[in-house]
Amino acid sequence: MWKVAMSEEVAKALQSVVERVNQAAARRPKTLPAVPPRLVAVSKTKPPEMVVEAYKQGQRNFGENYVNELVDKASDPLILESCPEIKWHFIGHLQKNNVNKLLGVQNLFLVETIDSAKLADRVNSSWQRIRGASTQRLKVMVQVNTSGEQSKHGLPPEDTVNTVKHIVTQCPALHFLGLMTIGRYGYDLTLGPNPDFQMLLSRRQEVCDSLKLPMEDIELSMGMSTDFEHAIEVGSTNVRVGSIIFGNREYPNSALNTPNPSPGPSPGPSPVPSPEKTSKMVSEDAAKKMQHLTVSER
Repeated sequence: MWKVAMSEEVAKALQSVVERVNQAAARRPKTLPAVPPRLVAVSKTKPPEMVVEAYKQGQRNFGENYVNELVDKASDPLILESCPEIKWHFIGHLQKNNVNKLLGVQNLFLVETIDSAKLADRVNSSWQRIRGASTQRLKVMVQVNTSGEQSKHGLPPEDTVNTVKHIVTQCPALHFLGLMTIGRYGYDLTLGPNPDFQMLLSRRQEVCDSLKLPMEDIELSMGMSTDFEHAIEVGSTNVRVGSIIFGNREYPNSALNTPNPSPGPSPGPSPVPSPEKTSKMVSEDAAKKMQHLTVSER
């Protein structure tokens, strides 16, 4: 019975998020590039069955924070059989010693967290070896630490242009797709637009001006479960939403694969928490506060 309940819960939640994504996109100023926002369903700590249920509802883009978990899910027989067109996004901190393992993932669509020229070089050389005779380039984004918090990864904002330039000119196996940020958690929108999102917008403008790149070609990955609508309204083209689709996360020391689709209290941090995990452990009250701000899959 839990599988039936899980299917209904995921389908209902996903439909609600897709509607909110579309509504937010409709509210965007006409001055922004007309790029339909991409919804990335963040499935970390969730079982393959939940990924399959979301896929059955039309979802194609899925995000994972940890290399080992992504490798396991991408090679899971159920997902391989049921989700042939799945597109995996890596959205966690990438260490150089995990690059080869990550790039071996089947249906890897986008690495969103390149945070240095050295990491870009490692990914570029690894992808050149892995792709062999293929000319397909790997899509990447540059992660910017817009909030300046030490707990978050990403390069300093002032290094954005030079890092993008390095990728565009020195990494022929990579396709620079845009900029990504996690940003400060819990920002009060009554104070005005989120400054982290505004920072990423300004860095995109600098990249476009310095490198003569069309703005519509530079995507922005910003916005998560509590702020994705505002992010879309100000220009995000890629939002990463997990808990309000799949329910609160359960971490390894608390029955990771317990078959319970209902959101419940989070049992506590994993031994090595990621910055994005900290940002996304959202209280119910915070989520409700965002309901007054109201969002297609590409």
